[in-house]
Amino acid sequence: MSSAPVTLELAGGVAWLTLARPERRNAIGPEVARALRDMADRCADDARVRCVVLTGSGRFFSVGGDVDLFAKAGDDAEATVLDLANSFHAGIHRLATMAKPLVTAINGPAAGAGFSLAILGDIAIACASAHFTSAYSALGLTPDGGASWWLPRLVGLRRAQEIMLTNRRIEAQEAAAIGLVTRVVPDETLIDTTREIARSLAAGPTTAIGRCRSLLLASTTQDLATQLDDESRWIASSASGAEGREGIAAFLAKRPPNFIAK
Repeated sequence: MSSAPVTLELAGGVAWLTLARPERRNAIGPEVARALRDMADRCADDARVRCVVLTGSGRFFSVGGDVDLFAKAGDDAEATVLDLANSFHAGIHRLATMAKPLVTAINGPAAGAGFSLAILGDIAIACASAHFTSAYSALGLTPDGGASWWLPRLVGLRRAQEIMLTNRRIEAQEAAAIGLVTRVVPDETLIDTTREIARSLAAGPTTAIGRCRSLLLASTTQDLATQLDDESRWIASSASGAEGREGIAAFLAKRPPNFIAK
């Protein structure tokens, strides 16, 4: 296919990444995985990008890995899937650790690797018709895309066990109730709601937000003393930086802060 498997549109400091294989229900194959990795690198490295939105095209967010590819690989399935997973995971890791916020706009069903992508956002906005399925064990497979790492942290181990082992379908409203996503909105308002949130984040203190992301990720693996040391170091550095000075000055002057460098 000549069209890009993942498209990027930059507007007002917000980079919109769109999975662009609607005819394949945005399945994750090698081309999509490589494109997502490359786009994630571009967004992370481009100073013009202050917030990233990830969404899907068509009726689906993503049905997950390209099962047809797995079947066609035959005896080479292990090497094929390993290459795909490694490429996909490079993009996942960059999106999760970049110093910029990530919003996922879940425009339809998300399963397997698509499920992993959907729950990756710092803010995950689902349309009312979206639903979620782990799907892996139904195919005799194990998770990828970080699902086994994110899911227990979002919904707790007990719920994560049920979701991953039974593959039951989770409707959008339940997903919000258990913390799998941030919010559910009507289908017709998904893009407008996401745009409003992304613009607000893009106008915010990007450096501080990036450091918040790092602290939240680190909190799951390090002890309290180390976390407190990191908090001390980052808040001191932030207070002396341009964003901190602007935020404090604006607060004292009772005016809106301007965090975007001129």
